[in-house]
Amino acid sequence: MLVLLLASLASTAPGWAAAEKKLPTLTTAHAAHDISSREAARGFPVHLRAVVTYYDPNLGHGYAALFVNDETGGIFVRVPADTIPSLPPGTLIDMQGVSANGSFAPYVVSPQIRIIGPSHLPENAFRVTHASLFSGVDDGKWVEVDGIIRSFAEVGHTVTLQLSMADGMIGVTMMKEPDADYSSLIDAKVRVHANSSPLLSRIKFQMIGARLMAPGMMAIKILEPAPKDPFNEPILPADHLLQWDQVSVLNHRVHLRGTVTLQRPGSSLCIHDSSGAVCARTEQDTPLAVGDVADVAGFEAIEGEAHVLTDAAYRRVSSGKPIAAEPLTPEEVLNGMHDAQLIQIEGQLIGRDLASSDTTLMLSSGNYIIAAILPKRLTGADTSAWQNGSKLRVTGICSIRLDVEKSAVGEGIAVARSFRVLMRSPGDVIVVQKPSWWTPDHAAVVLALALGGALLVLVWVMFLRRRLERQTMQMREQAELLQEQTVLLRESEERFRHLALHDGLTGLATRLLLQDRIDVAIVGARRHQTGLALLMVDLDKFKEINDTYGHAAGDEVLRVTADRLLETVRKSDTVARIGGDEFVVLFPELSDPHIAERTALNLVKTLAAPISYECCELPVSVSIGVCAASGEELDADTLLKNADAALYRAKARGRGCFEVHSSDAALAQSEAPAGQSFG
Repeated sequence: MLVLLLASLASTAPGWAAAEKKLPTLTTAHAAHDISSREAARGFPVHLRAVVTYYDPNLGHGYAALFVNDETGGIFVRVPADTIPSLPPGTLIDMQGVSANGSFAPYVVSPQIRIIGPSHLPENAFRVTHASLFSGVDDGKWVEVDGIIRSFAEVGHTVTLQLSMADGMIGVTMMKEPDADYSSLIDAKVRVHANSSPLLSRIKFQMIGARLMAPGMMAIKILEPAPKDPFNEPILPADHLLQWDQVSVLNHRVHLRGTVTLQRPGSSLCIHDSSGAVCARTEQDTPLAVGDVADVAGFEAIEGEAHVLTDAAYRRVSSGKPIAAEPLTPEEVLNGMHDAQLIQIEGQLIGRDLASSDTTLMLSSGNYIIAAILPKRLTGADTSAWQNGSKLRVTGICSIRLDVEKSAVGEGIAVARSFRVLMRSPGDVIVVQKPSWWTPDHAAVVLALALGGALLVLVWVMFLRRRLERQTMQMREQAELLQEQTVLLRESEERFRHLALHDGLTGLATRLLLQDRIDVAIVGARRHQTGLALLMVDLDKFKEINDTYGHAAGDEVLRVTADRLLETVRKSDTVARIGGDEFVVLFPELSDPHIAERTALNLVKTLAAPISYECCELPVSVSIGVCAASGEELDADTLLKNADAALYRAKARGRGCFEVHSSDAALAQSEAPAGQSFG
């Protein structure tokens, strides 16, 4: 840093312009990396004699990725593609380049590299923790970490190992080696030497995590080999998961055996043993039958609020008899003792969650609302018999949600706040009772008949006036009771209709209500010779928020985004949620189409503000497609299709922007190659 101090002092002295033209040369990795971003942008000359610790010739965008280290530290170098086809780790090089301000930290660009010859990887590595890696202070350093390999994924020419450290998970990326057996590393305790590198957001290129860039299998030392067969390990009862006796092996795979109660190949598997039940997350797709006895080996984890096994493998042990579901009331379920178990519960169908990608039935049972979920791909024609007002008996896996902020006083035990039922097939739904015949229309008919009979009796039996008066009073009381029941039924119907037309999470209009509003707006626009416009709004990279911060954070982003949309548009406009993270804004009776464009620009700016969640600032941005039309162009399907096409172009343009539909752009898009998708 002494050379930087001298350069700073020289800039204040006479002849500053001459000093600015000739900056001092940085000769160590530490000096080149630890300058400020502002100083790095001045383009200091860099001359290093260092060892290659990572080289990826196919980084993309016309560049290769290079990490080099000397005795002072390490730094990233951006190398033009095809400059050097191969730089094996451990190669000693002489490099001259220029400092630059990177997306996160200073790095070297425009390098001229001279290969000196073979050497060895750095012998001294910084011992670091997960917390320090994720703070960014170890960026570029040659570090040493210990952990257990959970899984691996091959993407193109690289492979990434998921390493479970003592205080968190981190990915280790390296070049794929043809003869390497990565599967043999799963559940092995290893020591890894690698360069620390940040994980950046594509929205603002801010650090959102960390990863390790390893030179290859040579940088991995096995401290404890993985068991040759995880299914030969002792069988653990389900109720022993995450207990005190398991602390010493918490990061290793555990072996459970139980009866299969649910399987979704390539996704999840639930089993039940004599002590309880557990569900596992797995990419294995070997088919099993409900009732089979299976071995499951996986890593213990808390996913959301549930105990699960992750990165699991399984095998069929034998056939068996399916477990009978336990009939329960909501109160019995919420005692928290039936999570992941096969249960049976009854309730009245009050509607469906139209915003869900799966078939989600909303049941009312006592004072509770229960969601019963069936994957959409399993939904059959039998669902037409599930009418609102029916009494249903549903069977499925219980998924309990805990309130971690509220616990039993003095016990430190989180209480259950709600639960869902994960169904396996349409056969898990039985119609116990069809909707009641007693509707408002039927009640009106009965009332009319009763009043008519009363009039006939009044004319026919005048001499029985006193008796008739008593009968008339009784019938009036019955009529009032029937009217009260009619009002109650009508109010119930309105509540059910509201559930069907409004999104349960955000309170916005659903796709069904939006379609009705569009049809009404088209009729009004044609009558008054005006136009209308649609804005298709989609959150950028919403899946990354769910994956990084959890689904509760994702729900908060959706709620805040909905509020911001309502605050920005006019009161006469309609805002709808038509998918997971997709919204539509309808502008009826629009005389000036530029209003929609100005509103879209305002929404892009407004919705780009970060959203506070717990102790985090969640980065958000949106892409918007705009379509305005009038006259003969007013067609609901065409408007939605054109707005979606404009949204696609906004995504392709880089996100965080809006695009307006035009016939030329639509033609260009129709001629573009298919296959690319954007989040």
